[in-house]
Amino acid sequence: MTAHQEHGSSSWIHRLTPDHADDRNAPGGVDAPPAPASSAQGLAEATERLGPRPVAWAVAVGHELARVITREVPELGGGPGPFETLRMGTEAATLHTLLLLAGPESDRAMPEESLMGDREFARRRLGLDKVLRGIRVAHAALTDALMTACQELVPPSERAEQFRRISELLFDFIDGFASRMTAEYLAEHDRWLTSGAAAREETVRTVLEGQPVRQEAASELLGYRLYGRHLAVIAWCDDPAADATGDLQRAATELLHLRGCTSTLVLPTGRTTVWAWGDPQAAPPAAPAPGEVRLTEGVRLACGSVRHGLPGFRQSHQDALHSARVMRINPHGVGPVVDYPDVELAALMSTDLPALSRFVGDQLGALAVDSRPADQLRRTLRLYLRNERSLTVVAAQLHVARNTVTYRVKRAQELLGHDPAARLPEVMTALEAAHTLGSAVLRPAENGSHDDPRS
Repeated sequence: MTAHQEHGSSSWIHRLTPDHADDRNAPGGVDAPPAPASSAQGLAEATERLGPRPVAWAVAVGHELARVITREVPELGGGPGPFETLRMGTEAATLHTLLLLAGPESDRAMPEESLMGDREFARRRLGLDKVLRGIRVAHAALTDALMTACQELVPPSERAEQFRRISELLFDFIDGFASRMTAEYLAEHDRWLTSGAAAREETVRTVLEGQPVRQEAASELLGYRLYGRHLAVIAWCDDPAADATGDLQRAATELLHLRGCTSTLVLPTGRTTVWAWGDPQAAPPAAPAPGEVRLTEGVRLACGSVRHGLPGFRQSHQDALHSARVMRINPHGVGPVVDYPDVELAALMSTDLPALSRFVGDQLGALAVDSRPADQLRRTLRLYLRNERSLTVVAAQLHVARNTVTYRVKRAQELLGHDPAARLPEVMTALEAAHTLGSAVLRPAENGSHDDPRS
């Protein structure tokens, strides 16, 4: 029996570094290190016991586990919000495993953060079989990651013992974890079924799926008329750790009221997402500026178009989904509130981002560079073409001198290599895509490159 076994610890885990976390699915090798998903308190406690590098290893492995789970069980994904909730659980489970390996004094209680996805899974009507399959996938991937790191860090004479210890600890942990997850899932599912929310959500999903419904009965159940005009909103929170349902409901309702809706339907679909609809009047007021809606930090609102009747209920929601997709592609390029008519062209074009990126590069040439100088020239040229080549109007919109606009337009045309009038629809489309989607369709600037307008 070695000293490690006598003390019930695996000291090699203190030598783990993020380099030992092999991100095999990252394009071109390894992604930039992900930000931690765990609470500050949990990270501080783990860092005190393990050290900063093993904690960074756990963060990277937790991120990869979430990716593996969503690849093997796609139903557990469902967008950035659900993915971050899932990642919070896999990261917490990885950290807890390292603490168990660190020594017998570790608290063996299940980390609450690792169970936070249960409410999400239950409310999204995901089957328990898929949840348990996700746990099995994570168990296999985490075992592989620990075994690989152990083989690199532990002398050959001690590996068999450490492999056995990893297997035993992980089996016990995952067995208890699966039992606790099952109990939490069933309890949340029962609460959801008896709350009345289940019938409302089932009715909404039936409408969204295009299945036949009795409009009068459905409207009475929902407390919302399905045969009028509809404006859909999707609200979500960037922070997966926050149970932001109340803030999201308030924000969606407030926005709909500002848009002239007298009746609203608000439906939470998880801890970080809310679907909502309102009935705007025949002449709705002008769309309020984002600042007119009191938003908690990290809350975003994607709006559809105003549509009519039962098909409009579905279509406005689809429009809002497209708005949300554009916001997630370029979160820094749009505000916290986005209307579908403002991003409709980008939404239609961005269904195939690689093809759109090639199109933007072909049409804009040296202007298709992700740099501040290129962005300045693109903005000026876009406004110049949209305003029928009026230098005066563009100067007023940009708050610059008329001569500055003249210089920028001339410089932009030089970088294009042709008169934009010769391919005006294509150039305007590429400029709109670059304006709305930003880095997602532009190529990175290279220092000293002639493609960079600073050169």
